[in-house]
Amino acid sequence: MAVFKIIHITKYQYNWPIKESINEIRLFPHNFANQDVLQHQLLITHNPNIEISNDYYGNRIGNFNNLESHEEMTIESRMLVRVNHSLKIPEIDTTTVQDLANEKEKSIYLQRLCCPEIIDKQNKINLILKKINRADKSIIAIAQECNTYIFKHFTYTKGITNIETTVDEILEIKKGVCQDFAHVLLQLLRTAGIPSRYVSGYICPNKSGLRGEGATHAWVEIYTPTQGWLGLDPTNNIWTMDNHVKLSVGRNFYDCTPVKGTFKGFARQTLSVCVSIGYEDGRQFEEINDVQLQEVTVEEQAQLDYIEQLQHQQRQQQQQ
Repeated sequence: MAVFKIIHITKYQYNWPIKESINEIRLFPHNFANQDVLQHQLLITHNPNIEISNDYYGNRIGNFNNLESHEEMTIESRMLVRVNHSLKIPEIDTTTVQDLANEKEKSIYLQRLCCPEIIDKQNKINLILKKINRADKSIIAIAQECNTYIFKHFTYTKGITNIETTVDEILEIKKGVCQDFAHVLLQLLRTAGIPSRYVSGYICPNKSGLRGEGATHAWVEIYTPTQGWLGLDPTNNIWTMDNHVKLSVGRNFYDCTPVKGTFKGFARQTLSVCVSIGYEDGRQFEEINDVQLQEVTVEEQAQLDYIEQLQHQQRQQQQQ
């Protein structure tokens, strides 16, 4: 059992005032059998009213509008969470892919989570599964071997991928971060016929050497009729433990995006994310990341350059 105090700060900055920012957030930690949310607080610029509901996957989502003109918006999520995964690895489970047939027939939800993406390099996925030799193996064994394969054959490298990077691109370069490895694992598992879902959250191992520690993290859960959802972390080649704090689940990253939205106005925006994790022994770990946003079009770039030119002229006039 472990208790973590997590502060997750998302900061948007604009080089020109914008208004009518409309946002959707998935920053509510999960309450489930092995995770208790003891406290949770949201602090948002201009203190907007937040409408809370549940999505298809059971995640709590918040929607809010920031209508006033602003050049910066900060979303701060503060949580105190107790995690208690009594088992570090799953129990012995002989369930096979064939055994799942009846379960999937009963559940559209599971069927949806069994469908792999349509990608160009599906042959590479098929070759990996052929090497694993799935015949007569349990889904637990197949999942573990897929997890290990990614850990051994893909290199953890920051800064070369972003939220737009595809599974095809990851299979080509064999490098990336937790989000990329989770997407490859999902493609493998779903191709093998195993219901699996993307999980976003945090990994809090108190400097034990795990990759991705002290920051937002992503992993995968598989479904077994006897044990429910079990977590696999391909970035570290482990089953999820007390160190993993769950935020949301879905088919992929886009179903679990912590913050997304739009606004009125034309400005260049930057995004930074800071995660601070406090441990029971008093230690604290903090990581700040500048997030690479989607590239703008040539026309948009020209308008942004024009706005920056106006700003420069205004500053010169003020100095005179």
